Amino acid sequence: MKDQRSVAQQQVENDIANKIYNPMNDVLFKFIFGKDERKNITIDLLNAILNRTGKQAIKDIQFKNSEIVPYYEDDKLTRLDIFCITEDETKIDVEVQLINKKDMERRSLFYWSQMYLMGLNKGDDYITLNPAITINILGHKIFPNEPLHSMYSIYNIETGRRLNEDLELHFLEIPKFQKKPIGEMTRMERWLAYFSNKLDTEEMEELVMSDATIKKAVNDTDIFMMDFEERLKYINRQMAIMDYNTDMRVSREEGREEMANNIALAMLKKNEPIEKIAEYTGLTTERIQELAKEI
Repeated sequence: MKDQRSVAQQQVENDIANKIYNPMNDVLFKFIFGKDERKNITIDLLNAILNRTGKQAIKDIQFKNSEIVPYYEDDKLTRLDIFCITEDETKIDVEVQLINKKDMERRSLFYWSQMYLMGLNKGDDYITLNPAITINILGHKIFPNEPLHSMYSIYNIETGRRLNEDLELHFLEIPKFQKKPIGEMTRMERWLAYFSNKLDTEEMEELVMSDATIKKAVNDTDIFMMDFEERLKYINRQMAIMDYNTDMRVSREEGREEMANNIALAMLKKNEPIEKIAEYTGLTTERIQELAKEI
């Protein structure tokens, strides 16, 4: 295990040396998109995702404490990746999630509800509630039959009428991004390309040259990596992600092997030919013979 971690760390270090970064590493993400001195980058990203242009575009944001204090002692403390409020008092939470914990739909609703009720005091009129938007940037797929960018709200099932604009849940499934010529990309597609890590060196250079805001994000990433403490946190986070993905892969492989063994045992009890069992389960003849000894 120690050797595996050393190899993993060396891989991350080599990527950094070659300026191959993971912009969805939450340590780096918060550095680039969660700081006042770089809020113009965040504003550009939000306008791209929410398709805000002209008079509807977000002009300014204020970052707020990302820890939402629970109402009761036994409530969960909510920690948002990035929490900001726009000039029209709309609350926006941006989450990055590389690890698929299979709970994003409910997690997103929970975070949204905490934001929506924030600032509502006893006796306040409900009209004081402001719209709240949760944006989830995902490193995995959760909606197989949906497009890369899905927006959910509350609608009348029969008529399609939207109840109001107070609820928006956005899901961006980055693995669904498909490359296309940089010059043909929309503003949001350029950001998706940035997060996807699917561009080669030449394509990345063209992307940076075509979009000043993304160029600023890339240049500031170099600054981030020059800070020893920030760089170390980034490396540790990358290794934790790699460890988790390895554990999940091993767990899935062990699960498939256990299922194949159980099927083979059931077929052996029915005196099915070894060749047929091997065809159905994918197990080797030697493994099936070993299982036969257990019966």
